[in-house]
Amino acid sequence: MLDQHVDAASSSVPDPVRQVRPGNAHKSSVSAVGAQSTIGKTLLIKGEITGSGSVHIEGNVEGSIVLPDDRVTVGSNGRVSANIAAQDIVVLGEIVGSCNASDHLDIRRDGSLCGDVVVSRISVEEGAYLTGSIDIRREPAPAPKAEEQQVVESWQVN
Repeated sequence: MLDQHVDAASSSVPDPVRQVRPGNAHKSSVSAVGAQSTIGKTLLIKGEITGSGSVHIEGNVEGSIVLPDDRVTVGSNGRVSANIAAQDIVVLGEIVGSCNASDHLDIRRDGSLCGDVVVSRISVEEGAYLTGSIDIRREPAPAPKAEEQQVVESWQVN
């Protein structure tokens, strides 16, 4: 059971961060993408953002963003001067820096990206701005299972 301490001077309004509302839960289209944090449009962050969990940026970020198993969304008000490494990157605002998306990079109509890109898949809507090099990498073919490897070797011996 959750144990909460409430000061007498505090408001009776519940803390929205602690309160879970079943109907308002964020549902991601990518199952591997975790919980989402938001950087508001009045915030400026200088430094490195790392960890697990997706991030939605409406403010300004300068530095680097490394969330290899999650999604980075740069909202329409977002301005990012950083190198980004993530599973998915969605650009509705502005990015200046390189992007490495292990799965998908999506640059929407009003989005702008100035930097080199390494991706598995990319989509750029009409009206979006993109400058830099694009390196589309195919995922390596899965290695044969140990059982399959033994079968192949036994056929070669006979």
